[in-house]
Amino acid sequence: MIRGSSPLGVGGGAGAAVDAGRCAELALESAASSFLSPKLNHRKDAYGGSLENRAKVARGIARAVRDEVGDRIAITAKLNMEDGVPGGFAIDESIQVARWLQDDGSVDALELTAGSSLLNAMYLFRGDAPIKDFAAQFPQPQRLGIRLLGNSFLRSYPYEEAYLLESARRFRAALDLPLILLGGITRRETMDQAMAEGFEFVAMARALLREPDLIERITADRNTTSQCIHCNRCMPTIYTGTHCPLVV
Repeated sequence: MIRGSSPLGVGGGAGAAVDAGRCAELALESAASSFLSPKLNHRKDAYGGSLENRAKVARGIARAVRDEVGDRIAITAKLNMEDGVPGGFAIDESIQVARWLQDDGSVDALELTAGSSLLNAMYLFRGDAPIKDFAAQFPQPQRLGIRLLGNSFLRSYPYEEAYLLESARRFRAALDLPLILLGGITRRETMDQAMAEGFEFVAMARALLREPDLIERITADRNTTSQCIHCNRCMPTIYTGTHCPLVV
């Protein structure tokens, strides 16, 4: 729940990305996303209530980074398309926020994600919910509680290739800004489809944990299939060093 004083204490750390010769990626789907969500943001000040108010943090962060780095490097931002819960941040609202970011000229591309780590974490990941693996990361009695009640907050969603594509198409139709598609992209055929539909880039994560050389293999043979089985057992490893536990 978002309460308190002004949240726009954004520093100048983006300059380090310029010095390193890298692009700056803003994770607007994390803290800023909590401000965007009416389910989480109960503020009564200028940062709560209307969508325009709730979007001030996301827009302010993007603007501060742009002011810091100018046009010396590209700025990409992850934007939550929807929370995946009743009364949460919805697609129509997210499209409007994306339009504002586009009109502000503060980002060079948007990476479209989904779900809220505070409300419905598995809405982004799809596939199995690794409740036992999560429980193992905690001491008792938390471990027992997660094993008994984990299904109530770590829901399982069926996995399918490019599972965020249908929602992302609405953003592609509404925006001129370059877009990055993510969510279950493991095949060259899917990458080609994304490009054909107007997405400038695709993003991959879990499949590369299982096979760091997957891109090279797909480049050499377009019929290459990923060995990732979407078990999501990599998720709990964030506490100890993110990796695929199936790789030995």
